Amino acid sequence: MPEKTPQNYANHAKLDPAFHLFLLPVSGINVLIAIWYAVRHLSVWSIWMVVLSVAGVFLVLKCRLYALKVQDRVIRLEERLRLSGLLAEPLRSRIGELSESQLIALRFASDEEVAKLVDKALASNLPNTEIKKAVVNWKPDYFRV
Repeated sequence: MPEKTPQNYANHAKLDPAFHLFLLPVSGINVLIAIWYAVRHLSVWSIWMVVLSVAGVFLVLKCRLYALKVQDRVIRLEERLRLSGLLAEPLRSRIGELSESQLIALRFASDEEVAKLVDKALASNLPNTEIKKAVVNWKPDYFRV
């Protein structure tokens, strides 16, 4: 099994070829073809094909967004559990003040630096991108959908 590329801020975003390079372009092109056909051969049927094509795009996008939302909820739960074991008071009692996006960004921080980042995130209301940029010892997440 090949070694995984070490993950960092610059390369942590995941490209899913089946979604980004096939499903999205094909469904988008399908809408364009349906519109082109409807313009050339206006009928109830051709208009219905445009509606179905647009619905297909929404279906593809919603399926992806639902999977990402479920994953974000799991990450949020994992991070709350992790932080409750790693943080000392008074930070532990403030875990609930972290936003979903802050918790998701904190998953990349090593156990040694997470307390400092939580304190910084709470004090300055850091956005997720700033939290990720502040991570020194990147903890990879290779399971992102």
